Amino acid sequence: MTRLRCAILDDYFDVALSIADWSAIADNVDVTAFNQPFASEAAAASALNDFEIICAMRERTAFPSSLFAALPKLKLLITSGMRNAAIDIDAAKERNVVVCGTQYGQDPTAPLAMGLILELTRGIGRENARMHAGEPWQSFAGIEIEGKTLGVIGLGKLGSKIASLGKAFGMNVIAWSPNLTADKCKAAGVGYARKEELFAQADVISIHVVLSERSRGLVGASDLARMKPSAYLINTSRGPIVDEQALLETLRQKKIAGAGIDVFSVEPLPVDHPFRRLDNMVLTPHLGYATLDGLRAHYGQMVGTIEAWFKGELPRRIA
Repeated sequence: MTRLRCAILDDYFDVALSIADWSAIADNVDVTAFNQPFASEAAAASALNDFEIICAMRERTAFPSSLFAALPKLKLLITSGMRNAAIDIDAAKERNVVVCGTQYGQDPTAPLAMGLILELTRGIGRENARMHAGEPWQSFAGIEIEGKTLGVIGLGKLGSKIASLGKAFGMNVIAWSPNLTADKCKAAGVGYARKEELFAQADVISIHVVLSERSRGLVGASDLARMKPSAYLINTSRGPIVDEQALLETLRQKKIAGAGIDVFSVEPLPVDHPFRRLDNMVLTPHLGYATLDGLRAHYGQMVGTIEAWFKGELPRRIA
């Protein structure tokens, strides 16, 4: 049997080859891991031209129709997670590329959102850095979140989880999304609010909706203008859900207390991006799903999918 080539993309942590057992496919497949993002689609096409199998990490590398056209040998594309908005599924089908996904055991994004809330309100990381730098004693008096109102945008699996965490910290929780009903909120034990009410009343707003054409720009300048000057915005969902220019101006003018952002319209976030210069913004590099437990599960399932595909079995989790 002719040996095939498999590319693992965007392995930023350099763990893909050690965290899963790739020996199961070693007799048939040569595996290459790419640790850095491609500079352009042309660079991706050049690097991946000879690969029959590609393992992608969520939306880190986009696969539009033009990239599929530049990869004539590609037969199997596996993405972490079952939803990847950066893959043109129709283009893949046209070129007979099988697209599969992997499943999450648990989703660690909600705890990260809670961590961002705690960092903004208690300055844990900021004060830790000061202590290690040998700076004087206390400089930051935080605020208590118990009794404050948490506004959750989207009450699906992740939104419900952050709502439960908020309640565990003694917060009052209200929720809104375009399709959310008062009955669903009641069943989840949270209050229902209209969009305008949520932005005006919440002390912390956390976003948990899927990126789609409908949700792109869902949080705009008029929404941010309704927020309290003491309120915080958290986004661990997807960057384009928030109008980033409007958020930048809101934070520059100190119209809200701050923001905790894990996701951006352009990733990796450019080193000269103005967000990096704001002192009322906590930034993390899309860590929501990035845990060793999760990566171990994703890469392990990718190996299993390649094994099944080699045996002529239609892989489960097909997109």
